[in-house]
Amino acid sequence: MNLKPYDTLAAVDLGSNSFRLEVARVSGDQLYPLDSLKETVRLAGGLGDDKQLDETAQARALACLHRFGERLRGLSPEAVRCIGTSTLRIARNADAFIARAEIALGHPIEIVAGREEARLVYLGVAHSLAASPDKRLVVDIGGGSTELIVGQGLKPHERESLHMGCVNFSQRFFATGVIDKAALKVAEVTARLEVERIARKFSKANWQQAIGSSGTARALREILEQNGWSASGITADGLAQLRTQFIKAGHIDTLQLAGLRNDRRPVIAGGFAIMAGVFAELGIEQMAVAETAMREGILYDLLGRFHEKDMREATVDEFMRRYHIDVQQATRVKRVAQKLLAACGGGDENDERFLDWAARLHEIGLSVSHGGYHRHAGYILENADMPGFSRTDQARLALLMRAQRGALTKLSAFASGAVPDRDRLLVWLLRQAVILCRSRADPRLPDVKVEASGKRLHLSLPEGWLERRPLTHRALEEEIGHWQAIGMKYTFG
Repeated sequence: MNLKPYDTLAAVDLGSNSFRLEVARVSGDQLYPLDSLKETVRLAGGLGDDKQLDETAQARALACLHRFGERLRGLSPEAVRCIGTSTLRIARNADAFIARAEIALGHPIEIVAGREEARLVYLGVAHSLAASPDKRLVVDIGGGSTELIVGQGLKPHERESLHMGCVNFSQRFFATGVIDKAALKVAEVTARLEVERIARKFSKANWQQAIGSSGTARALREILEQNGWSASGITADGLAQLRTQFIKAGHIDTLQLAGLRNDRRPVIAGGFAIMAGVFAELGIEQMAVAETAMREGILYDLLGRFHEKDMREATVDEFMRRYHIDVQQATRVKRVAQKLLAACGGGDENDERFLDWAARLHEIGLSVSHGGYHRHAGYILENADMPGFSRTDQARLALLMRAQRGALTKLSAFASGAVPDRDRLLVWLLRQAVILCRSRADPRLPDVKVEASGKRLHLSLPEGWLERRPLTHRALEEEIGHWQAIGMKYTFG
């Protein structure tokens, strides 16, 4: 299902160190930058030991998003994608903050898993590099996490996300500003231990070129080049000389280095320790640095959705193959669900897409067990690595999976009344489609009518259709009780 194309796209990257906004003009399959904004928010700096974001960090973030919101004003919601990363993945009060942030920004915010962040990083970096048959290692050290990707061309092959970033490492090992030999050693060894867990897939034998992206890599490159410790990019020898300068200075405030910006100073030691650990563990000698990163990846991923290159569609197709889904049955359920949605006036493009994906994947749990397959389906779609989908998207799909059959009161979201009206309608449409296609044959529904108003649902079927299908009739009768239990009135005939 293709989206309407737009001539301007925007990406917002809510990183753990910096918030960035990128606006680009679309021309065919290419993007041309129009505007770029960056603010050092240090969201990760407000994350306490209790994993709660403090009010000071939230205030900085909200003020920034108000300013970004002004620049985004007038752009269609479909043309803007806002992504939250590491800090918002782990903050216990992230939901409350995001509700305020979406008001400030004027657009919804998606939280992506670490591997999805890695995919977007690689997509952004790969589009800025010359075509090459070489495999590339991309290392992106952010404020709260580090992403490592091995890929070729525009396709990532291996993706990992490690919970270490320049902000949390600086707070953990250099909180007082002291940078001595012992603290650096502990920080670097800690980084190496994190990388060691994934080193086999990312070792030097698996790639021909190393690329760094984002702020830490660019800051280290500037320092090494401007001080004459590297002719180009980041080198192992250059990092060794920088380590000597850290120890000689003894404190971050007395560190005098060409190329070190004031906004990078508080987190440079943590970023250095991670980069040095990655170099040592993976055997890197030299690393080029890209000018692009995740925000460009978000833009190209968004552009793909308009040009029949939606990664989410590719993921759904792959899951259908991987879990041996009966394609004919999935297609039947999809067609009936779409017919029912059209009969009740249709939904927006997003609702249509989710109903489509849910219908195609509704039997994914059968690969685990027939008994309670809807629960297995929910678990798979909520926890699997699904390129292109945010965690919010996956949670929505998981709800549709778990609610496709059985008692709705067993689901806490329905029992508490927390399910949005549009999701409740999608659940009802999917459930009816599954029932009407239970015989695994074309239900032959030339005419069907649906009334969906408030808490009332009514399904009108062709005259005589139910009389020839007593099993379906019985299943629809059972549906009445399930919907009454959550305060809805459901009738059919």
